[in-house]
Amino acid sequence: MGWRLGVILIMLTGVGVAIVLPKFDPKSLTWPTTEPGKIAPLAMSGGHPHVRALMRTISASESNDASPYTVLYGGSHIEDLTEHPDRCISIRWGPNRGLCTTAAGRYQFITTTWLETAEKYHPSPSGEWLWRRYSFAPEYQDQVVHAWLDDGNYWGADIPQLLEDGQLQTVLERLSGTWTSLGYGIESNKVTPHLMTIYERMLVEELAIANGGSANVLPAVAQQYSGPSR
Repeated sequence: MGWRLGVILIMLTGVGVAIVLPKFDPKSLTWPTTEPGKIAPLAMSGGHPHVRALMRTISASESNDASPYTVLYGGSHIEDLTEHPDRCISIRWGPNRGLCTTAAGRYQFITTTWLETAEKYHPSPSGEWLWRRYSFAPEYQDQVVHAWLDDGNYWGADIPQLLEDGQLQTVLERLSGTWTSLGYGIESNKVTPHLMTIYERMLVEELAIANGGSANVLPAVAQQYSGPSR
């Protein structure tokens, strides 16, 4: 994954000079990342621990990357998160093969969905009217998704309460029209069968954090299923 090595050939006084650009390493940034095979912590602080665990579970299946906030569909990464990157990348497998997708970030937002949800839930938009912009920074990706999942009117159900009641499968089924790799959609992958176990492990950690415990990242079951999830 990551950006390919770029080579720029500059002709100076008839002599070819090759300048090799360094490969972009998203883990060099200050945003939450982790080692391959683990699920990165959330960038946002606070929130409902059950919803936080669900968010990390969604990203285990949807983005499945050690640096999830900067990942594009297919596994390349971006540096600029001032807004959604809006890059349409060809889909190479699955039921939508041959089309392209703008899916980006930890929750693989396509551009239109990001704009629709950010308009409702983004805490700090900039600009006015047609010039309004929504930062795609990691904490805002998290905050938009957390507020969205907490909106019972949108989902027609109280997601946090269902999670507290142990109804994860009901929640995943309800969300599968949006995130199609959660087991009830059209794009299950190698991580999908293990979402229950991943969620349970993430919940243990998030409850510990909520109670003032360690924020150490727990190894995820996804470690056994490395590689492209789509």
